[in-house]
Amino acid sequence: MSYRSSVDIYTEWDIVAARQMGRNEAKKTGFGTVDQARITTAISELARNIYLYAGKGKIEIERISEDGSFGIKIIASDEGPGISDLRKVMEDGYSTSGGLGAGMPGVKRLMDDFKVVSEPGVGTTITAKKWLH
Repeated sequence: MSYRSSVDIYTEWDIVAARQMGRNEAKKTGFGTVDQARITTAISELARNIYLYAGKGKIEIERISEDGSFGIKIIASDEGPGISDLRKVMEDGYSTSGGLGAGMPGVKRLMDDFKVVSEPGVGTTITAKKWLH
């Protein structure tokens, strides 16, 4: 049961499109409204980060299954400046955009699995998974 869809992120409207795609995939996978909202919020945050910091990138959503469990995997990737201080970015309340700073730590809390690979000058890929419980 592997199905993948994606949205290229160039404008603020693409953030909206990625959110909508995520909500639809979460619903099709069988997530309830609360988890749909969590997934949509995580996608929104990841897409906004691409838009603000990298200028362009991609959100991919894949329905996954592993050991009899089903879920959704979100892959946010860009070829932007990368994250120079990952530990600082993962601190609650840290924000470079003047936002609330829920950002990356918020996404990590909303999802079940969260992994960041970032290389300054090369780009960033964030993979987050949410499992049906």
